[in-house]
Amino acid sequence: MSHPVPAEDHHAAASAPPDPRRWTALALLCVAQFMLVLDVTVINVALPAIGRGLHLDRETLTWAVTAYTLCFGGLMLLGGRLTDAFGARRVLVSGLAVFVAASLVTGSAAGPAVLIGGRLAQGVGAALLSPAALATITRTFHGPERNRALGVWAALGGVGFAAGALLGGVLTAGPGWRWVFFVNVPVGLAVLAWLPRVLSAGGTHSPRRIDVPGAALVTGGTAALIYGVVGAGDAGWGSAATLIPLAASLVLYALFALVEGAAKVPLMDVRVLARRPVATGAFLMSIGTGLLLGSLFLGSIYLQQMRGLSALVTGVLFLPVALATAAGGHLAGALIGRIGVRSTAVAGLLVAAAGAVMLTQLHDTAGVVASMVVGAAGIVPVFVAATTTALGFVPDHEAGLASGIVNTFHEVGGAVGIATVSTIAAAGVEHGSAPAFTAAYTAGAIAAAVAAVVALVLVPGGQARMPEGLHVH
Repeated sequence: MSHPVPAEDHHAAASAPPDPRRWTALALLCVAQFMLVLDVTVINVALPAIGRGLHLDRETLTWAVTAYTLCFGGLMLLGGRLTDAFGARRVLVSGLAVFVAASLVTGSAAGPAVLIGGRLAQGVGAALLSPAALATITRTFHGPERNRALGVWAALGGVGFAAGALLGGVLTAGPGWRWVFFVNVPVGLAVLAWLPRVLSAGGTHSPRRIDVPGAALVTGGTAALIYGVVGAGDAGWGSAATLIPLAASLVLYALFALVEGAAKVPLMDVRVLARRPVATGAFLMSIGTGLLLGSLFLGSIYLQQMRGLSALVTGVLFLPVALATAAGGHLAGALIGRIGVRSTAVAGLLVAAAGAVMLTQLHDTAGVVASMVVGAAGIVPVFVAATTTALGFVPDHEAGLASGIVNTFHEVGGAVGIATVSTIAAAGVEHGSAPAFTAAYTAGAIAAAVAAVVALVLVPGGQARMPEGLHVH
């Protein structure tokens, strides 16, 4: 998440001598952020083992994944506001402490309630830690050093994706699935002990009015949406158990818009979300994340339950998918410069659709992995196009808010995507029905193709200009 720093703070900080502890602080902040990114994907390979160990049904297993990204994304804007109000150092340390404690609780879970509760608390900690860490970096580094620091920060996404897949397999096959969460505890405690010594206290930059009702409404609305979608796999789309939470989500989102319009210091200026570039970027980001994380969720379960592979082998097989995301990221920059944002977004979505179509036709291990590689290579340029669209076609004074919105849709889109494919493939996840997986992949192909048409219409033409000093997770 990106938080613009007031101009006077930039000038004052830039004229001050550099803090000699800044690179140590960057290393520790990167370790902390790496844990957050890791926890988005590390659980995927461990899912079958968690399900067996705690006797979880499909719905609960889906919540084990989505609960984290739900709070991470739904509360990220609140974390940014708290950072501005109370100072990055205080919020960062608090977020890290919550995340470490929640990881210990989650790994110790003896039943579904503690597991899901721990994952929700992990998401709360992540929503506090991530924006505070990024704000610390942008206020600590200046000029070329800031670009280098943000480059390291940006690289954590791809590295965390790859490490999450492999580490999840290694830990599950070795000491057991609980260490997927326990591994955060010693690392987090070490960072927690060292980090305050190398961070300055910093200042506050906004009134201490925190829009807690807005944060509760937007997170509750998303939770109701996910609850309804996940429950539809068993109850059916037309049942009251599905329609009531879906209707509740619409009501909560409407209330959120009303509250934000009346708040003196709103969590989000919803008028910015109504702007075409921001709305289009948020749409692309949510679709892309939903497709990618949904594919990982199904792929892990399919390879282990249908193909009989171990967690370790599954983790290793996900490495080519991670490499494909890295390649797609490098390719995206060149594509945007050569053919423009709109064409890059459309091309990426069509490639993602092709990968999903391949998954409906191939059922051997090599074919599944190759298809996921194609899909992942197409989705990452969509991420870059989403960020460029949202930030490159808006005024500089709105870029910070636009980046926060895109970051929120990144996490929330992944949660909704996993919930959707879990419901469509319900029979496959619970009973090993191959046609159910095919149906889910078919839905993914249709969603990507429809999104390509939407991108062709909505993404602005021409070259976008990225505001200086901004970074999106």
